[in-house]
Amino acid sequence: MFITIIQGVHAVNDVAAFKDGSISGKVMDDALNVPLPYVNVIVKNDKNETVTGGISQDNGNFKITGVPEGTYTISIQYIGYKSVEKTVEISRKKSRINLGIILLKEDTAELDAVTVVAEVSTIQQKVDRKVITVGKDLTTSGATASDIMNNLPSVNIDQQSGNISLRGNQNVRVMVDGKLSNIPASQLLKQIPSTSIKSIELITNPSAKYNPEGMSGIINIILHKSTNIGFNGNFNIGLGYNEEPKFNSALDANYRNGKFNFYGSYNNNVSKNLNNGNLYRIDQDIRQSFSILENTKSNLFKVGVDFYLNDKHTVSMFTNQNIFEGWTKVNTRVDYFSASTFELQYIDSDKENTSQQYNLNYKFAINDKGHAIELEADYNQYDGDNYDFNTFTSSRPNFFQNNDTERNRVTLNLDYTNPLSDLEKLEFGLQARLFDNSIFYDSNAREVNANGQFIPTTTNFDYSRDIYSAYATYGKKYEKWSYQVGLRAETVEVASDAFKKDLDSQEEITTTFDNNYFEIYPSAFFTYTPSETHSYQLSYSRRVDRPGIGQVNPLPEWNTALISQFGNQELRPQFTNSIEFNYTKQLGKGSVTAGTFYRVIKDEIQQAISIDRSDYNRLILTNLNFDDTTAYGLELSTNYRPTKWWSINSSFDLYAQTQKSIGEIFTNGNPETATEDDIEQRVLEVDNVVWNFRVFNNFKVSKTLSLSAFGMYRGQNKSIQFEMEPMMMVNLGMRYSFLKGKANFSLNYNDIFNTMFAEFYSNNPLPQYGEFNWESQQISARLSYRFGGGKYKAKSRKQRDNDEKQGGGMF
Repeated sequence: MFITIIQGVHAVNDVAAFKDGSISGKVMDDALNVPLPYVNVIVKNDKNETVTGGISQDNGNFKITGVPEGTYTISIQYIGYKSVEKTVEISRKKSRINLGIILLKEDTAELDAVTVVAEVSTIQQKVDRKVITVGKDLTTSGATASDIMNNLPSVNIDQQSGNISLRGNQNVRVMVDGKLSNIPASQLLKQIPSTSIKSIELITNPSAKYNPEGMSGIINIILHKSTNIGFNGNFNIGLGYNEEPKFNSALDANYRNGKFNFYGSYNNNVSKNLNNGNLYRIDQDIRQSFSILENTKSNLFKVGVDFYLNDKHTVSMFTNQNIFEGWTKVNTRVDYFSASTFELQYIDSDKENTSQQYNLNYKFAINDKGHAIELEADYNQYDGDNYDFNTFTSSRPNFFQNNDTERNRVTLNLDYTNPLSDLEKLEFGLQARLFDNSIFYDSNAREVNANGQFIPTTTNFDYSRDIYSAYATYGKKYEKWSYQVGLRAETVEVASDAFKKDLDSQEEITTTFDNNYFEIYPSAFFTYTPSETHSYQLSYSRRVDRPGIGQVNPLPEWNTALISQFGNQELRPQFTNSIEFNYTKQLGKGSVTAGTFYRVIKDEIQQAISIDRSDYNRLILTNLNFDDTTAYGLELSTNYRPTKWWSINSSFDLYAQTQKSIGEIFTNGNPETATEDDIEQRVLEVDNVVWNFRVFNNFKVSKTLSLSAFGMYRGQNKSIQFEMEPMMMVNLGMRYSFLKGKANFSLNYNDIFNTMFAEFYSNNPLPQYGEFNWESQQISARLSYRFGGGKYKAKSRKQRDNDEKQGGGMF
């Protein structure tokens, strides 16, 4: 009797403690019969309380574990689709529930507009990237992709040059829909409207499938592409003003009928931008002041067609056409206070460039499980002309610089994907990248004859780089573990020729540099998910930073009265081994992601500073390879929704790196009295630790009105030449929706306290400090309207170098 009672107690306790149930299934599109990733699966008890939940994977599968005994309602929810609910019962005898294939039908009421856009932006930590879905709140922060970037974790935009950096490093590749462009990244980001962006991927440790360029990784901008049946589109227009006006507009549309989907877009940007600054050399008592006015006009066209021969064969083609023109006026004043004299320099610069891209893609779907072969050919051509005329009021002769650039890139890709099962995937491919760049430089800027006049010179610089590569990756998933390993092999052929001719003496000089090498780039990714609320990722990759054209071009990149910059034709690539660890915690009202990384950098590329031997007041900047170095960093980002009307996205990041370079200094401290013996070359070393903090708040006042507040603090940043003081900024914005959500009006006020400016100082090679200001305190307005009424989406083709399928996440 006693034993029976004890056994009964144990049985009761076992039943009460039973929490080992699981619910699984696969979510698919009812019309297209394709898997749907990132679908929300919510488990509710009989009191309609949420007990647990999860999301579907890339292949549409989901599995929720640790479900206690009881009766539950399973709600499968996805924006743009009708929700599906199923009732299940978990018991000791029936603890493993498989719902099978769940078909979701598109909600025609939600798809009246061309694109379904989330109200609030979200950040998801994937195995090898952060995926930021750009919601309506983030598009309020600015008119272009460049404006949005400063709101993203780990990303910074130089407000003067427009250069982008990731994790404190400018060695980053920028892609649009998984494709590179010959258009300079700073120009391209200002041409893409923020409302055209679907998501932004920060791929900090890419797999072997990706091109290995970029020490910091890849920023991939995914644009909206509608494939809805019928005629659909979007139009938006934006205005901004501080001291000069800025205007941009965009129109995109598609027409889908039967086997064809036609789409196109037009983006226009017209703006004037004003910069002011000064640089003061303390020991020499010299101040150089700058006033820079830039006027730019750009037009970007895209036209494409998808031809769906049948369920297995798809042919797609598109072309991008870019036209850019502008001028820049630079007024420079150099005050020599000790001599009570000054000189003026006026630079009038005209520039224009065109870029054409032609892309052809063929995809053969062997089955509907993702088994496919894809062939892609891409051709990109860039032509640019820059003309500078420099006028001096002093004894310096006037001079001109004319720079014509022709650039061609051909890329061929062959990719094979084979999901060996629901838990395994094999991928391999071949790629050829043929790059050719030719620069013609005509100037009288550098050498002076016996009469004090500049000698006219003409120079050609031809640079080619051909890369042939093959890659393979294999991934497998277990119940709580998953891994992916990969290897990429590349052979590279680099050839460059610099030709210089003195037009007076007809003397010719030719300098040749070749660099051929073979390298392999392994990658490995491991993920451990002990529960639906915890996830751990560990990854490793090897990457390369090949020198850019500006770094190897021996022609002058720019000249002022006190500084000139040249490239180094013999610069070699730098290689990086990177290891990264990330942890994600899902909260009831959001998520937290924490990560750390460590890099070992070989043959580091850094800027070197030397003194112009023809004028000791002038500095020469170039790039050299240095010894190995290391870098590390910490990152923390959160999404949190305290209430239904308030959401917060915030991030903190810290980076540290030791930078080495070579610099020259005056041992007597005075260039005016210095001789060659007073110039000493020294090894410069800088330990740089910089941190950034961002927070973005969105307040939903009503169904049609939202307010936003963004704050950013960027800590002190050291480089070989300068130490930058901290910068901070606060932005406010609002967004109003009308016409049943088809139209939106947004108003933004940036840098309301006027605290965003650059302040810097340096001791290399001379003690100096300076400050630059730009139009950071800007008011901008934007109006957008969506039209069309397509109800059903067609199949989208895969994006090259992009593991995320279209239609996933919040869209």
